[in-house]
Amino acid sequence: MAILVEEDTKVLVQGITGSFGGRHAELSLDYGTQIVAGVTPGKGGQTFEHGEYKVPVFDTVEQAVRETGATVSAVFVPPAFAGDAILESADVGVDLVVAITEGIPVRDMMKVRAAMTGSGVRLVGPNCPGIVTPGRSEDSQGGCRIGIAPGYIHKRGRVGIVSRSGTLTYEAVWQTTQRGYGQSTCVGIGGDPINGTTHLDALRLFNDDEETEAIIMIGEIGGAAEEEAAAWASEHCNKPVAAFIAGATAPPGRRMGHAGAIISGGKGTAQAKKEALRAAGITVAETPAQIGSALMEATGWE
Repeated sequence: MAILVEEDTKVLVQGITGSFGGRHAELSLDYGTQIVAGVTPGKGGQTFEHGEYKVPVFDTVEQAVRETGATVSAVFVPPAFAGDAILESADVGVDLVVAITEGIPVRDMMKVRAAMTGSGVRLVGPNCPGIVTPGRSEDSQGGCRIGIAPGYIHKRGRVGIVSRSGTLTYEAVWQTTQRGYGQSTCVGIGGDPINGTTHLDALRLFNDDEETEAIIMIGEIGGAAEEEAAAWASEHCNKPVAAFIAGATAPPGRRMGHAGAIISGGKGTAQAKKEALRAAGITVAETPAQIGSALMEATGWE
């Protein structure tokens, strides 16, 4: 088991003919991801070729899903059009949309959230590194890589990872791989103020996943998502959780990197988040280098 995606998940890529989307489609194909279709309006009938792989390109998501049975869409579409691209996949009724695009206008994301509420379609992102469920082979190839994460650092295992930060996601993945524990699934939820899947959503999924034995949660300043997840975990999570909060030295009122990483009115500080996590029984790392050690402390693993 894993969460959200597995080795046999059929994926379509919106924006596969662009340089960025195409490059990461190639890397995902090399990893073993079942990319069965690409979508670029006006380029239907073409083929995206990479080595032995030949991926058909369609004009619309509806055509791609009907012809290939894809259940997940990866969005590599420029910001001005990405909101509509997400909604196109949601309208077709895929199970999951993973929006990698950074810089989608907030107003567009407000429309996306309103339209997707109650639809049954899950959104991960935007402005995120995506999702990786490593394969079960010795080198973890044959897994499902959707997004921009480096595949080679992943190893199939028993730690679920959820993070707002892309680079810190990779740090947590590498530390768990180096220690031999690996990952069940790694989910980068993105750092925008309006996104789809939250820390709490991921914690619930990992808590119900038989393969996941422990969880790493990486947050950052701004908002209250980490505190909400901690409150739920204290009452309902039956698996050990380790955490790290980025942005401890950020001055109040200044946006730091991610659009959602801003402290306002004394809320959303790193210290407040860490206190809430510790109060919930979650082990908190003080630096990124200590994420693996915090996991060991939380689990009692050696």
